[in-house]
Amino acid sequence: MKRTLLIFAILCVLTTISAQAQSYVVIVNNNNAVTELTKAELSEIFLKTKVRWDDGVSIIPVDLNARSTVREDFTQEIHGRRVAAIRTHWQQAAFSGGGTAPPERNSDADVIQFVRDNPGAIGYISSETPPTGVKVIIVK
Repeated sequence: MKRTLLIFAILCVLTTISAQAQSYVVIVNNNNAVTELTKAELSEIFLKTKVRWDDGVSIIPVDLNARSTVREDFTQEIHGRRVAAIRTHWQQAAFSGGGTAPPERNSDADVIQFVRDNPGAIGYISSETPPTGVKVIIVK
């Protein structure tokens, strides 16, 4: 009986740990000096209320396409809203002349290439995808 309870407790802990693991990592261009950002800062960047890095370079956020489960996870965790709500935000902003949504890319490889090609770029990819040629930053 004790052994069964111990195994059950271990399984519960492992399930909790894996549920808390992020499905994404945030990436920037290798030349970017940033090493970490808060969730609030990321929200500001992806909603384009923060538009310059500390060194003055323009920030260029890039999203995965709206059907991406990684995007859904990122959007929910960073903005506290669903992708549909963020898309509505951008539709209203575009209608009122308040800006346009970040560009979208269809795959992790496309996001990596965009971030690699643009010094001010920031994006996110699946935590399972190797971040080749870009820098992963810490999200606090």
